[in-house]
Amino acid sequence: MTGPHPVHGPEEVCAAGMRLYRQALKDGHLAAPDADAAPCLLTSGLLHPAPLRPGILEPAPPVTALHGLLRASGRRIADERRREERLVEEFGPLLDEMSDTGASTTTLLPVSGKEQISRAIAEALSQATEQALTIQPYLGSNAPPVQDSERSLARDQAFLDRGGRIRTLYQHTHRHAPHVLARYERLTGDVQARTLDEVTERLIVVDDTVAFIPASPDRSSALEIRHPALIAYFTNTFDRLWQLAVPMHPRAVRQATLNGVTPRQRAIANLLVEGHTDSAIADRLGMNVRTARVHIAKLAAILGSESRAQLGYLIGRSGILEQAPGAP
Repeated sequence: MTGPHPVHGPEEVCAAGMRLYRQALKDGHLAAPDADAAPCLLTSGLLHPAPLRPGILEPAPPVTALHGLLRASGRRIADERRREERLVEEFGPLLDEMSDTGASTTTLLPVSGKEQISRAIAEALSQATEQALTIQPYLGSNAPPVQDSERSLARDQAFLDRGGRIRTLYQHTHRHAPHVLARYERLTGDVQARTLDEVTERLIVVDDTVAFIPASPDRSSALEIRHPALIAYFTNTFDRLWQLAVPMHPRAVRQATLNGVTPRQRAIANLLVEGHTDSAIADRLGMNVRTARVHIAKLAAILGSESRAQLGYLIGRSGILEQAPGAP
């Protein structure tokens, strides 16, 4: 069973649509029900009903199809340019009035939609020349969509090529995430990454002039911030966390265990002593509950604990919480 048809523009063809179009070109036709999985084939003109053959669709020649898609793309670009010109025309007098009266511009701008957020970040980086600071909490082991990952890589590499510097803070769990490791294998330039047991919510600061933070739990909206005091606060917070973090790229650092207790287990021990549940510990440290419980069981075995209450007592006596945090 195929999933729902992805939403895209009239000048685009989804992967399912391209597969069906190729098949139609190969066979010379396609049964109408087979095209239900990709309705974009009909709306874009890649397929059309066959004359005198009910229920059969015929493919447009590739040259004709390409020209049609390019025309649709050209119309969309022209529409966007006209919309931009109209916005500039409408807002120009307002900006002039604010400039004449000395009024300050808005420093908190809501941005809705993940695509719009991505565009706003890309626009900020396209104008940047110095550095980008990013905090990335662990959001699960799944890699981002390929198209998003490629756009992000291209955006960041262009910034690095202009002499920019990128520093990113992850949670320790990211040290083993394949899509994160692959990212740093492909980026070249002044790019560094470090990790901590716990980090703040997502944060991006560009050139000490603009910052982005989530404005909703699902990160479907964000705030674009240009207030100098807030930018300075975010940068200072990042720098302090950076000094506490463990290098991940370009040179990974791993701290040795202490009496058989790993740095990750020390972080769990600290949260256990504070009275957090297994679920809360897993959430804060970016792991699933099963993994957290495995670490807790290992701690209990190392310290000789027979109960949860005794484990907290033994952790306090062991002195492991007095050690500096390190990599997992």
